[in-house]
Amino acid sequence: MAEAINRNEFVKVTEQASVFHHLEKMSVLELLTRINEEDQTVPGAVSNAIPQIEALVQVITDQMLMGGRLFYIGAGTSGRLAVVDASECPPTYGVPPGLVVAIIAGGERAITTAIEFAEDDNEQGWKDLQVYNVSNKDVVIGIAASGTTPYVIGALEECRKREIVTGSISCNPNSPISAAADYPIEVIVGPEFVTGSTRMKSGTAQKLVLNMISTTVMIQLGRVEDNKMVNMQLTNEKLVDRGTKMVMERTGMNDYNKAKEILLRFGSVKKAVENLKM
Repeated sequence: MAEAINRNEFVKVTEQASVFHHLEKMSVLELLTRINEEDQTVPGAVSNAIPQIEALVQVITDQMLMGGRLFYIGAGTSGRLAVVDASECPPTYGVPPGLVVAIIAGGERAITTAIEFAEDDNEQGWKDLQVYNVSNKDVVIGIAASGTTPYVIGALEECRKREIVTGSISCNPNSPISAAADYPIEVIVGPEFVTGSTRMKSGTAQKLVLNMISTTVMIQLGRVEDNKMVNMQLTNEKLVDRGTKMVMERTGMNDYNKAKEILLRFGSVKKAVENLKM
């Protein structure tokens, strides 16, 4: 009940009025220029949050090295961004699909369609996590630009009761979601170009932070060598070509067709190179 009171009284920077007025009277060039100028402020806000991001990445890495998983949970734009990040970990780094899991309020249909009031259910987030048998080996990150989404906050609160490590990504200072997380990340990007449209700067900030978290964790887990995705899945010709050239570069092999055949036989650059060096 206390969270509900906080949510109603909480002042959201993300909902404050845009500093730009009469957008409908701007030319296309002016609109594009102003949006771009606003977008350029986002990396600076992310930079300010790097110490918070670092602390969360460290604990995720530790938990995963002990057999844990990473869960993202969000609603609306935040949930969709989580789905994008989680879904790209297996093909990019060759990890099992269940290692990084994204849960969105309203289920899979919510990825493409707004599901009314799904984010307002304080109990459903934890129910959705239970489907995956979440445990204290895992890390659960709640994502909500507003920092007040009941679906996400309720899930984090239940995790905390069970000593499951929690993190959060929000765009409002001192928000309820930060209070519910062990490792809160707050990226304060200010009012949106279109008032309240948090798919803009807030969404960009969340995407950048998710990129940083998943990429850094995967590097720490040994899924990258030098600067190469040596464990990527060979799911299309572009990736097969890239992988073939990586095998050639790492082994000194000059025969493209032979390198490609070996790559496809072993299924990844890492395994192909290891077997060629044996």
